[in-house]
Amino acid sequence: MRALVVYCHPNPESLVAAARDRAIAGLEAAGHEVRLTDLYADGFDPTMTATERMTHKEPGVTDDLWHYADDLAWAEALVLVYPTWWSGQPAMLKGWIDRVWVAGVAWKMEDGDATPTPLLRDVRRIVVVTTHGSSKLVNAMEGESGKRTVTRSIRAMCSRRTRTTWCALYGIDTTDEAKRMAFLDRVERTLTRL
Repeated sequence: MRALVVYCHPNPESLVAAARDRAIAGLEAAGHEVRLTDLYADGFDPTMTATERMTHKEPGVTDDLWHYADDLAWAEALVLVYPTWWSGQPAMLKGWIDRVWVAGVAWKMEDGDATPTPLLRDVRRIVVVTTHGSSKLVNAMEGESGKRTVTRSIRAMCSRRTRTTWCALYGIDTTDEAKRMAFLDRVERTLTRL
């Protein structure tokens, strides 16, 4: 399977960076072809310009984003690795979604269509590897908006049979080293079984 790993964290020595490495190790151990997008290392600009917004329904991305769109079109599996901040994706990752998952890349709408037609039909698996500062209970009470973005919006632009896997460490602010290592082991196992 062709797996696109999109990683988003500003600290290259974070637990999320270690999770990225373990996810890639699991994918490669299973024989999958892997491409990595590191949004912070790329200096990705998450800001949508006024021009981009005005042409939002026109097919395609700006010239500086074509390689991201090409990677997305190439993928059969999408692995998002990021910390959950304020119940959702970090601004950098949300900006990647806003600016790359556009008409002509992730969806199209013909005249008279009421809903978009998905274009990423090769994507059959989405895996999220994330950490949460709060507990699973608190996340559930808050409505898990970041999880809904992936399982409802992003998934809707992929194959109808796309399966999602949520691999999360909750309460990271109060976990001990053993729980963090167990999480990393679980990440690698999950991606090996993809």
